[in-house]
Amino acid sequence: MTPEDMDLLAALGRARAGVRVETEKPYLIESRLSPLARREGFDSIEALIAALRAQREERLIWAVVEALCRSETTFFRGRETFAALRDAVLPALSQRRPEAPIRVWSAACATGQEVYSMAIAAAEAPNLATGTRFEFFGSDLSERCLEKAQAGLYTQFEVQRGLPIRMLVKYFENQDDTWTISPRIRQMVRWKRINLLADLSAMGRFDVILLRNVLRGMEASLRGKVIEALVALLPPDGVLVLDPEDDVAAFDDMLTAAPGGAGIYLRDPSVRAAVAA
Repeated sequence: MTPEDMDLLAALGRARAGVRVETEKPYLIESRLSPLARREGFDSIEALIAALRAQREERLIWAVVEALCRSETTFFRGRETFAALRDAVLPALSQRRPEAPIRVWSAACATGQEVYSMAIAAAEAPNLATGTRFEFFGSDLSERCLEKAQAGLYTQFEVQRGLPIRMLVKYFENQDDTWTISPRIRQMVRWKRINLLADLSAMGRFDVILLRNVLRGMEASLRGKVIEALVALLPPDGVLVLDPEDDVAAFDDMLTAAPGGAGIYLRDPSVRAAVAA
């Protein structure tokens, strides 16, 4: 790929999805675009990029942008985070929501492992108030990832990454060399393709929003916009879950880290006061 090719990919990723394309790592870009080039019938990545320039076809542009986005995920990635959500956050919310459902959104769900992990965590949570109900939502930019997530079908390798054997047996059904999430769990989740740079105000309120493995892959200038949009969807006692390694210093006026360092953030008191005003 030429420098001009790299510049084009970087511009598309930034403009369409806020993606920070790592032009200093051409091998990484090639590994993400090579499968797409083959699926689209191109002999090479260079031919794919030439078609982008010549045709400016929206479908192909979005296919490239989606391929450039990170989509790595596993079940229960970050055990400390899920333990805190299961044992503390969800039970506390259930006591404060005696009638309304607790709404949980995995805002960059990739192939679904994260939102299914949340549904399982809710099923395993102790000390829930009687009658507690949950609503789970998974969204991603990638249609291909969402199709896999909705199917709930995973390979042996995928379920071995992070999923305890007890939960595998309890919440999955074995089909030859693959495992399918149980219908009870799969039916708890609704799915939608969402670009986090779009207007999110119509999404409604969520008690817990997860945005992990995302911020470090975004253009720095757009991270604040996304965080602000998500925080606006949280009630005063809502929770935003990020990666513990994410740099959130710029968001101190909106978020307060919960004890334990698991990437769980609460709406800052000043934000709560502003909302109540």
